[in-house]
Amino acid sequence: MALVLQFVLLFLTCSIPSLLSQVTEFVSIDCGGTSNHNDPKTGLEWVSDSGIVRHGTSIEIENPNGSSIQYQRRRDFPIDNKKYCYTLNTTERRRYIVRATFLYGSSESENTYPKFQLYLDATRWATVSILDASTVYIKEMIIRAPTSSIDVCLCCATTGSPFISTLELRPLNLSMYATDYEDNFFLKVAARVNFGASSTDAIRYPDDPYDRIWDSDLAKRQNFLVGVAPGTVRINTTKEINTNTREYPPVKVMQTAVVGTQGTLSYRLNLEDFPANARAYAYFAEIEDLPENETRKFTMKEPYVPDYSNAVVNIEENANGSYTLYEPSYMNVSLSFVFSFSFKKTPDSSQGPLLNAVEISKYVPIASKTDKKDLNVLGAFRSMLDIGDMIEEGDPCVPAQWAWVSCSSNVPPRITKIVLPGSNLEGEIPEGIKDLQELTELWLDGNSLNGPIPDMSSLEKLKIIHLENNKLTGPLPSYFGSLPNLQELYIQNNSLTGDIPPALLTGKIIFDYDGNHGLRRHTNHKSHYKLILGISVGILAVLFILFLGSLLLLRYFRTKTPSQRSDKATTPGAISSRKSTIGLMAYSTRTGSLMDEGVSYYFSLAEIEAATSGFSKKIGKGSFGPVYYGKMKDGKEVAVKMMTDSTSHGAQQFVTEVALLSRIHHRNLVPLIGYCEEDHHRMLVYEYMHNGTLRDHIHDRVNKKHLDWRARLRIAEDSAKGLEYLHTGCNPSIIHRDIKTSNILLDINMRAKVSDFGLSRQTEEDLTHVSSVARGTVGYLDPEYYANQQLTEKSDVYSFGVVLLELISGRKPVSPEEYGADWSIVHWARSLIRKGDVVSIIDPTLKRDVKIESIWRIAEVAIQCVDQHGSSRPRMQEIILAIQDAITIEKGNDGKITSGSSRAQSSRKTLLTTFLDIESPDLSNDCLVPSAR
Repeated sequence: MALVLQFVLLFLTCSIPSLLSQVTEFVSIDCGGTSNHNDPKTGLEWVSDSGIVRHGTSIEIENPNGSSIQYQRRRDFPIDNKKYCYTLNTTERRRYIVRATFLYGSSESENTYPKFQLYLDATRWATVSILDASTVYIKEMIIRAPTSSIDVCLCCATTGSPFISTLELRPLNLSMYATDYEDNFFLKVAARVNFGASSTDAIRYPDDPYDRIWDSDLAKRQNFLVGVAPGTVRINTTKEINTNTREYPPVKVMQTAVVGTQGTLSYRLNLEDFPANARAYAYFAEIEDLPENETRKFTMKEPYVPDYSNAVVNIEENANGSYTLYEPSYMNVSLSFVFSFSFKKTPDSSQGPLLNAVEISKYVPIASKTDKKDLNVLGAFRSMLDIGDMIEEGDPCVPAQWAWVSCSSNVPPRITKIVLPGSNLEGEIPEGIKDLQELTELWLDGNSLNGPIPDMSSLEKLKIIHLENNKLTGPLPSYFGSLPNLQELYIQNNSLTGDIPPALLTGKIIFDYDGNHGLRRHTNHKSHYKLILGISVGILAVLFILFLGSLLLLRYFRTKTPSQRSDKATTPGAISSRKSTIGLMAYSTRTGSLMDEGVSYYFSLAEIEAATSGFSKKIGKGSFGPVYYGKMKDGKEVAVKMMTDSTSHGAQQFVTEVALLSRIHHRNLVPLIGYCEEDHHRMLVYEYMHNGTLRDHIHDRVNKKHLDWRARLRIAEDSAKGLEYLHTGCNPSIIHRDIKTSNILLDINMRAKVSDFGLSRQTEEDLTHVSSVARGTVGYLDPEYYANQQLTEKSDVYSFGVVLLELISGRKPVSPEEYGADWSIVHWARSLIRKGDVVSIIDPTLKRDVKIESIWRIAEVAIQCVDQHGSSRPRMQEIILAIQDAITIEKGNDGKITSGSSRAQSSRKTLLTTFLDIESPDLSNDCLVPSAR
């Protein structure tokens, strides 16, 4: 007995920290509640919304749900044309369950039940229609958070008053509920059913650590089940089920099931807001101990989809054993309002089909929020308001406009009108107002605004401006006279000064400026003309003298070599140096490179030969040519790259490298120290990187050095930051074109730096791509670039995705021996990852010290990087965030692969043992159009 007690205590000690870590991130709001409390059924803490929302009334109701304290009150909102919102803090790009519930309760004094709209940000979530006062209506959405917060809003009542009972936010594991469409679609949960349930009670936390609600198939809810086949029986087990699959369903749900003893299982399910496109999961776990000669095989009979229905489900085989979960899925399927499904045993099966649970979610297009620049300006005005009724929540335009703004119908919406007269505004008019490009009317009169009038010269659609009766100072801006659509301008009773633009006095514009005693209608400018003319002549004379001096200095320096400018004796090498330098400058001028900005040091050939001991120690070879080790006179260790290509293309490559590296400086880019161009030799001198290339560490079978997963993540983050600087920190941006592990170098501290800019190209500011003959390295080359020669930053992203796959797997990018018919790491890894099997691609040397969700985070972003279509690939900033997520996971306390979980992870399978590759969705009609290839 004591031994059993010790075991139980040990289990609780190991399990509770991870559960507590999950629960601390739960948000549970009792809407209308008057105090915080704990739910005795779940143990979860609920907080009152009294300090969260400004509006609405807490209403006590007759409680038909027993002891659930959170359902003893509700919050009612006014019946008007406004929206009322709750703001929930999120971590950008993390996935969450957002759940709202509605219990109306007793309504003796009400004639009709409420009907209103529920929104998540600008996206219409659901129509809440109350049909029964004692029913808890549950609306649930699965999202990847688009920003650091989301708004849940109620509005647009057609009958009754909008109300809400509870609001919940539940963070998910990083790999759960990932889809190819989450940039454009949320997932609205339509059904989550536990088959074979022992009672009508739903299963949720703590049985499900993510607090999903699994409805019993015995309960008569809105999504009720009918059409049950004869011979359907309910079975259960108390044995542990291995549920370490992609969606981690609770063990308690998988311990029950239904079986079709007469060979068929069938059900009919009503799906709210359908027909629509959906993501549908089935959960199978063999929970009966079948004799050796007994088998359970079945196929999906209805709905009939060839790729799915022709596949045979053998649960034990698909799940790699009994009491282990298998979760096949439709990732994108069109379903009707009445969804009928059935499974039928195969002729060679002795047992009928089995089903533990199903989960169906609808794809909901994410609607555009108001333009970010407009939001920033309105946020500044909102912070100045002290009138409670005017401080509104949520998006200012969608679904209902704030009372003091008007919006356009653009996508995204833009602000066309701001109306805040007499609103007690104090301070200066926000400078960001210049970004309201669609603004036509501005009403800020009757406040206490001070300071100068900000720049609004770019607001060409402005028609009416009211700034009167404030405390504005400074000159009246001259741009008011040139706004093409301005019709009315009111600035009276301020303290503005200076001259009035003549265009405002022509009578074409209604213009009122009374009460500004410092404003002048006319000024005699003649007295100033002579002074201005004299100053102008003087300035021109000085500039002319400086110009002549610059020409003389330039001519002098062009006749001197670098050595002569350092007071060294003239040598044949120096004369040669002079010629090559002039040639380089002339070449760069013709090709439009940035050599005139160069700051790199020029080395003579003699200096290079001395530093490298006559090029005696070769340390590598790249696309540019051989690389030699050297040590300068001051002791600085260097790497000297000697160019072997003597063609004009090679010369251009050399000029590109020097020009680019001379003007860019970043801790994750290999710094160029200097160059040499002499006697037909072209050389680049770099800082020496003591730990060689990333390729040396993961692919050199002889000298391979072990890199643990955290070291690989640091290298990935460093490299990504270097590329991100090239793409966004340089103007114009720079595309590397040859990202690979041999071009990622490691310094003495094992920090990564990107090298080899010989193939780099600068983008042009007015183009979205650079056309060129495709160049790069096999295995890393973007197929879209290779096919159409359209070079973009997403070509670098593709190559970097290959590098990430190498870091995970330790495998080369191309190897017929390793990948067989797949031939490349991209095809090989993509097929395994899409089946949910990430363990099979992990470098065997990592498996003891890696955490599975960290691997999943990198695998997910890597597969996005190598998407066939460049437009679907992430930006470098997004990749950096994903890598940082993985690093954070690695610093956590759970998620390690164990012998048990490894087997389960490797059996992550979808789509009845095959994966149906879905094309990107057609968004032309605001809905998903499924297409398969």
